[in-house]
Amino acid sequence: MLDKYIDLLLTKCLSIKAEQPLLIYYDKENQKIINKIKKRAKELGVNDIYEHCVDSNKNHRVLKKIKLEDIKNNKLFDRSIWNDYAKKNSAFLMVKGENPGLMDDISLDKLTEVSKVSLASCQYYRKLQKSGSLAWCIAALPTKRWAKKLFPDDKDAYNKLFSYIYKMCMVDGDPIKNWDKQIEKFNNIQDKLNSLNLKTLHYTNSLGTDLYVGLTDKYHFSSAGDNGWIENMPTYEVFASPHYLKTNGIVYSSKPLIYAGSYIEDFFIEFKNGEVINYDAKKGKEVLKKIIETDKGTKYLGEVALVNYKSPISKINKVFETTLIDENASCHLALGDGFSETYEGGLKMSEKELIKKGINKSKNHVDFMIGTKDLKIDGITKDNKTIPIFKNGNFTKEIDS
Repeated sequence: MLDKYIDLLLTKCLSIKAEQPLLIYYDKENQKIINKIKKRAKELGVNDIYEHCVDSNKNHRVLKKIKLEDIKNNKLFDRSIWNDYAKKNSAFLMVKGENPGLMDDISLDKLTEVSKVSLASCQYYRKLQKSGSLAWCIAALPTKRWAKKLFPDDKDAYNKLFSYIYKMCMVDGDPIKNWDKQIEKFNNIQDKLNSLNLKTLHYTNSLGTDLYVGLTDKYHFSSAGDNGWIENMPTYEVFASPHYLKTNGIVYSSKPLIYAGSYIEDFFIEFKNGEVINYDAKKGKEVLKKIIETDKGTKYLGEVALVNYKSPISKINKVFETTLIDENASCHLALGDGFSETYEGGLKMSEKELIKKGINKSKNHVDFMIGTKDLKIDGITKDNKTIPIFKNGNFTKEIDS
């Protein structure tokens, strides 16, 4: 199964080519699996492989002692090498496992600064990433700490978590054919949505969500495979960026949001003319406040993502405590940065041009889950017709058929 998963990541998700450089970002705990990925990449003709290895335990020790103002000068958080590999048209594979609780005694200010410093050090990479000019994929790998947190009473928790990852990533059978079929389904759904001439999406459910999300004049729903690679593994979403000034109403979370190791639970966010005007949470309100106040852009939406409640991840009926997986179990929204590919011709536009068209810009992008089994989404067209998009938590037959 691991060999098939590795092949899926390299040949389908990244569409890796012979002689193409490869940068792999991973945690030290996964070194044995990374060695297997490297071996397979070399068999495919890849010779230039850079390993960006992170030792989470070392990071914790450093952050425990370091002063906030000294983080920006610490090479441990520097990713400038990513710029060099971006210039070489490298593929980027970020294999990601969680370490729940490890950073509980580190201040959110320090964790936020680490993220800011890391992102600032690889601006050229981020520019090409946002423009759809390089292949990249974030994929899940288990860690012992993560597995134990999810399955505390299971002696074989690590392998159990790995089996769930295989299941969510459709590694059983022929994973390449499985994802070809899934991408074809995505394409059919997004083509229908893009043909409807929508101006607004209206969300309602029994939690109290009553939200109107305005779309841009030339919106474009996108999904996995649009650029020739799969950016998240697993993925079950069709997504767009709304017009950042046209969201009104209130939305309630349906699953916890874990941000920098902190939990935000049972929260709502209220919008007026796109901007967050009110919010509250039963747990983690201060963390939610920190997200919303990151910069001007995090007060507005950057993404609307549509995911069937009956998705393979949702059917497992478990919170995996990582956005990579949990966002693909539920319809979600994101505060912060929008996507250039979700506006017709947006990949060729400058940031200023995209903002004028209504695509939000921010240093942050934070997904939160809102999907429920009774979620209803109606699309309102530019000529004021109402078209059912979601009913009882899933795409209507007219959209997904």
